Amino acid sequence: MCGMPQQPPVRSTPTRPPRPDASMSLITNVMDHSLDDGYAEAAARKKAADAGGLPRTLRARLGLALGLVLAALVVTVGAAQARVAAPVVAKERGELIDRIDQETEAADDLEDDVDKLREEVGARQREALRHSGGGDRGELVGILSGAVAVHGPGVRLSVNDAKDVSAGGDGEPRGTSGFADTGRVRDRDMQRVVNGLWASGAEAVSINGQRLTALSAIRAAGDAILVDNRPLVPPYTVLAVGDGQGLSRRFQDSADGLYLHALQENYGIRTGISVEDDLRLPAAPSVTVRIAQPKTEKGTS
Repeated sequence: MCGMPQQPPVRSTPTRPPRPDASMSLITNVMDHSLDDGYAEAAARKKAADAGGLPRTLRARLGLALGLVLAALVVTVGAAQARVAAPVVAKERGELIDRIDQETEAADDLEDDVDKLREEVGARQREALRHSGGGDRGELVGILSGAVAVHGPGVRLSVNDAKDVSAGGDGEPRGTSGFADTGRVRDRDMQRVVNGLWASGAEAVSINGQRLTALSAIRAAGDAILVDNRPLVPPYTVLAVGDGQGLSRRFQDSADGLYLHALQENYGIRTGISVEDDLRLPAAPSVTVRIAQPKTEKGTS
């Protein structure tokens, strides 16, 4: 019985079960190939260059040495330039110092000339006052105006900064002054002292040898006290000609004397007053009358 040839049985290929991380193929690829191909090629080229050239350590040393040479060259050039410019700078500095010395000397000479002229003007004013026919009245005017030197009994008052000029407080009389060093004598302190002496009967007053007149001004320039634009330094010695005992008593009992006492008690400013038998006060350098005019008698017809 002829039958049809039998076909070989078809074998079925067994199916492989899916990988549980099949959905994470990108992450798996990154994990399996952590080094990029470009980086790998660059590393390979660098390795080949190191193999065919100088070692890295030697090249680093050569680079450092070259940098040090360049730095030394810059320093050497700078030092050479400074050495070349030094004589020029020293010469210019010397010339400037000489010029300052010359101008200072010239200013001192001018100041001496001014003082001499002031003395000459004052002497002529005093001479004219003596020969003006005023007699005792003219002499009194000269004393009160400071045009003539005077001497006689009076008081000597000394005022000086506190030993610790940084000491101070919040109370009067300097609570609102705004000064950092309340233990320092200020121009307004000397103004009150001088005005108090005038009010107590002083006939003539001077501070550190500087005669005061009706036109005198006591001002400040920084920490310095100026009398008629001339700086004074502490201690300040005030001479006042007048009735010595009475002048001393009246001043110390006045508001200005009590003010000075308060400065001593509260801020340590050093003061002292004494009665003197004979004080000598110089004349003022010059007395300039700006407004007053002499009174003339009208003739009768």
